[in-house]
Amino acid sequence: MRVDEAIAQGIAPKRGGTLTSLLTPEPPVLMVGVNAQAPTLTVVSKIFQPLFTYTPTLDFEPVLAKSWTVSDDKKVYTFRLQENVKFHDGKPMTADDVIFSAMKFWMTLSLRARIVFARIEKAEAPDPHTVVFTLKEPFAPFLYGFGGTGFTIVPKHLYDVADMRNNPNNAKPVGTGPFKLAEWQRGSFIRLRRNDDYWKPNQPYLDEIVYRIVPDSQSRAVALQSGQVQLAGGNDIEPFDLPRFQAQQNLSVTLKGWEYYGPLAWIDINKRVKPLDDARVRRAMSMALDRNFILQKLWFNSGKVATGPLCETTKFYDASVKLPPFDIAAANKLLDEAGHKADGSGVRFTIRHMPLPYGEVWTRLSEYFRASMQKIGINVTMDTTDAGGHTARMAKWDYDTSINYIYQVGDANIGMEQYFTSENIKNVAFNNVGGYNNPRIDEILAKARFEINPTERQKLLSEFQRIAVEDMPYIYLIQMSFPTYYSKKLNNTITTAMGIADDFDDVFLT
Repeated sequence: MRVDEAIAQGIAPKRGGTLTSLLTPEPPVLMVGVNAQAPTLTVVSKIFQPLFTYTPTLDFEPVLAKSWTVSDDKKVYTFRLQENVKFHDGKPMTADDVIFSAMKFWMTLSLRARIVFARIEKAEAPDPHTVVFTLKEPFAPFLYGFGGTGFTIVPKHLYDVADMRNNPNNAKPVGTGPFKLAEWQRGSFIRLRRNDDYWKPNQPYLDEIVYRIVPDSQSRAVALQSGQVQLAGGNDIEPFDLPRFQAQQNLSVTLKGWEYYGPLAWIDINKRVKPLDDARVRRAMSMALDRNFILQKLWFNSGKVATGPLCETTKFYDASVKLPPFDIAAANKLLDEAGHKADGSGVRFTIRHMPLPYGEVWTRLSEYFRASMQKIGINVTMDTTDAGGHTARMAKWDYDTSINYIYQVGDANIGMEQYFTSENIKNVAFNNVGGYNNPRIDEILAKARFEINPTERQKLLSEFQRIAVEDMPYIYLIQMSFPTYYSKKLNNTITTAMGIADDFDDVFLT
């Protein structure tokens, strides 16, 4: 609940105190745009802010933009900015910072943002607190590219440099958020301090947020159970610990707060590697996986079984699209038909698999994948690495299969294009690193960007989902909802679709 709701229930916001949270794994950097991994976004969301955020139903809620209007022809977007907003170095935030952030910073560093901001014909600042974006043509998902951690405002005076990715200021991020980076002892903790010049009067309520880096999963569980930390989310607590923490009296547990991100776990496949370039092989691999087992026995029902590339919370999800059922016999038959006969040892071929190094459950998932592939004659060798190495290897296309979870950010075009369109086959992680190339998918997603009529856009995106299941460029596993565990003394913890990646300016301890 928000502050006004808390007051209505007789819970007065209390100033002061330190919130101690777990954070797993440790982020490589703390700079928006430079790194898009979940732990990075969790921390930097307290330092940098967007124009608006999203409610659990994906409606819009003002942040740095106090209001906005859209022209009748859906081409002109006018944003009125909050006044008296300052960056952490004391410089005022103006319309020039917003335009720089959109047209240069995010356009340079983020392929996902480029999908959105490349549609802008001109960006104007008629006054310091007004921004006008005029599009080349109507772009249906435009506003879903603005929220959360996908478009935060950075100070032009610090980031308008040639090499933004290696800007020295990245080590000491300066935003408009309710908290400032105070200290980072690598391998131990990240400490954020209250921004006393925050633009909302009397907020934030917390004095500090300390993120503890605890590599061992059991030590993290002990820290939560004993009250050493008041908050855990994302990959902090292994799913098999969910039932016992749901029963703990001093904790609240929720699956809310992931509606905007819509995380979906899948097997990423390098389609340059034979025989993984054959859709029949990929479909057989998909049919050999029991998603109900994955959901129930590995994730303890914290989510739903995937039905295709989209989550139910994502706009234009089509419930009629279904994956081929779990069927080992049918999978073996399909591999036979594709010409991959087993040798005397029962092996058809061997692939290298790179597990996601985000905790024990992901290791277990890779082990389950290996055991399942063995049942259809595919030998899997494990190729382990750390979090930074995983990202680097994916960017270099140095893998056969891997596991990842991707964010859908509210709209199918914004969330999916970077993984499915041929123009995004680049040496950049969290994009189409697997080399999927289907001209019809390119055509569908290009048309869907600009289709304003919701009915016609649904037709296009339903076709996209059907082809994405037929071709199986990725093996879709589960729609994820990471549990968030928090002390009952912590208020306003999960109030938006951004969950633990919200700015926490109204969170308080009682």
